[in-house]
Amino acid sequence: MGRFDEVMATFWGDGDYGVQQPLTDEMVREAEHVLGVRLPLALLDLLRVQNGGIVAADRDAFPTSRPTSWSEDHVPFDGLMGIGHRDGTTSLLDSPYLLEEWGLPVPLVLLTGDGHYWIGLDYRTCGRDGEPSVTWFETDLDAELVLADDFSSFVRGLTAGSTYGDGSADAPVPTP
Repeated sequence: MGRFDEVMATFWGDGDYGVQQPLTDEMVREAEHVLGVRLPLALLDLLRVQNGGIVAADRDAFPTSRPTSWSEDHVPFDGLMGIGHRDGTTSLLDSPYLLEEWGLPVPLVLLTGDGHYWIGLDYRTCGRDGEPSVTWFETDLDAELVLADDFSSFVRGLTAGSTYGDGSADAPVPTP
């Protein structure tokens, strides 16, 4: 696990898919008002570099301590939603609607997902002003798994999904 500032420098992938307008202090205030929580500084630091989008290939998975419907040993993290209102782009600001739509608990801020699964900031234990854990939610199975105690630890723990293989005969075998 590298230091957060080292990870931050290589976090984002190429392209503008999912990227919002550059983050401003006003956008942060709006988001915290709409979401009803204080967003982690580490998240805001990343979004100030690039406001959402595809993450680098060497940071697109997180190892898990138990199997999920996705995999025996990891979950995907190929993108991070930003803060904004760009047409056709889902944003952290969409969390209240998505939580209701998918029957997820409150208060959460969704970071990425496709409806059947989500990764989000979980404020249920720490309160709306605390440092949330990062949790995996499987809506079809009504299951969840805490991935990291805080966002910074989560980002430092991200790894390349390609190292896990896909179960095929040609897939790389993870090395211990």
